[in-house]
Amino acid sequence: MLGRTAGRLGWVLAAIVLISACSGGASTSGGATSTPGASKTDRIGSFNKPIIFAFTPSQDVARITASGAAMASALATATGLAFKVSIPTSYAAQIEAMCAGQADIAAIAPLQMTLLLDKGCGTPILSALRKDDTGALATTYKSQILVRTDSGITDLNGLKGKKFAFVDPISASGYLFPTLLIKNKTGQDPKTFFGSIIFAGGHDKSVLALYRGDVDGAASFIDVRTSAGMPADIMTKTKVIDTAGPIPNDGVAVAKGFPADLQAQVTKALIDYCASDAGKTQCVALFNWNGLQQVTSDFYNPVRDAAKLAGIDVAAEAAKTPAPPPPTPSPSTTP
Repeated sequence: MLGRTAGRLGWVLAAIVLISACSGGASTSGGATSTPGASKTDRIGSFNKPIIFAFTPSQDVARITASGAAMASALATATGLAFKVSIPTSYAAQIEAMCAGQADIAAIAPLQMTLLLDKGCGTPILSALRKDDTGALATTYKSQILVRTDSGITDLNGLKGKKFAFVDPISASGYLFPTLLIKNKTGQDPKTFFGSIIFAGGHDKSVLALYRGDVDGAASFIDVRTSAGMPADIMTKTKVIDTAGPIPNDGVAVAKGFPADLQAQVTKALIDYCASDAGKTQCVALFNWNGLQQVTSDFYNPVRDAAKLAGIDVAAEAAKTPAPPPPTPSPSTTP
């Protein structure tokens, strides 16, 4: 699950937003990892060769950008290193950035993490911690299937032949686990079970498509509907008819070849930031992180196993990922 956000911008605004954070400050900047004036001898993390921190565009780009900039600024202050924040255009684009040397560290979703590992482009170093229903910190989360309350649909079978919104082809809670749930309960692949399918490009966009009546059902993480900026009546206008999971939480990975000494600095700084008073607020606002813990690659084995059971070729899905649909007018936040 990624992100609790406020406001919405069109996906076209997400076409790589770069924010420079040096010595505790942050400012916008364009381009990829190369920095004007940088030389081949500049060490990564220096002013001329900042560490590129990429964030999955799982929800509103403006909110991720703002919280990402605050995090980058805090990391710069804590480590003395220079950072830039990048928001790629899609889940797949973010992994390609890591593999192409255009991102050095990334906050990414679980299924993205398995693709990164399969490509040999990076390694997970941290996973998120989130509060469960009891208030305890959990290492997993769940996916939900939603319909409109007035639809008369009470279970998955009621969605047969209907229009359905997934999030992204390489989203664990927005595609993989819902797909496995549908196959297990209906005996059909979503591509044949539903009348038509769209990929909304974000968890909030998936649920908002349902709220507007553009689709009959939608998948998202539990519970994106409580994110700031959602319509005030979305909880009464939509309802959950099924859930899937548990799913290992999203996390942070470093690109192949990232210096071990810098990895140790960044790892500690990120854990400390999400535990600090100011950091707690930003980490929750960013991806609903209540903390971070160190992990190894096998933490994400359950996601890889689920992909095999669901018959999803993650690399193939990533290669054909379409751009999110054009923006639509935002619904009112009042009833």
